[in-house]
Amino acid sequence: MALFWLFAAGWLAAPLLDWAQRNPQPPTPPKYGTHTVIVMLGSGTYYDDDHKLVPKRDALARIAASAEIYSACKRTGALCEVIISGGNPQQHEASEADTYLPYLLQKQVPRADVVLENRSLTTYENARDVAAVLQTLHYDSLILVTSAFQMPRALLDFHRFGLTPEPVISNTRHVRVGLLPRYENFVNAEIALHELVGIAQFHVYRWLGWF
Repeated sequence: MALFWLFAAGWLAAPLLDWAQRNPQPPTPPKYGTHTVIVMLGSGTYYDDDHKLVPKRDALARIAASAEIYSACKRTGALCEVIISGGNPQQHEASEADTYLPYLLQKQVPRADVVLENRSLTTYENARDVAAVLQTLHYDSLILVTSAFQMPRALLDFHRFGLTPEPVISNTRHVRVGLLPRYENFVNAEIALHELVGIAQFHVYRWLGWF
């Protein structure tokens, strides 16, 4: 019961989330090359009250950040493209990438400048499948957009495939510490544990030579 309260009231959720989000936002704006590729990672979908499949909150932040980066990139006169990476791990009616696309288009990103990678089911597969897409693109600047909690693991996976993207954090999650239990604190704790276990798994698999 005490452990339940420590998570729900935020006393354990907060340090776990801080640990998962330990990489700070880079202090300078991203650098744009003559051909810049912006990779946005998926963050799930859900059905709203009208039974419409929509992006989750973290995904909306990533979409907004990617659109802002794209707009800034275009102002430099560069060739700019966005890769939306996300399959359908929840087995909904459409992939994450396909669901996010209309939201990105609404933010004035032309369809011709968007590439959909809609098969990957994990962060590792995001990196693997994006690496395959990038083999067909002659780019000189690579930017990775995702939430703070996912960025450390995402960079490990992208580095595994020989990619060194410039990280841009779209949003940071926060825990409300107090006396009353909060459902959101459980969600944040689960997210943090998922990322921390994923990082540990990555290093174990590399040590075993599995990838």
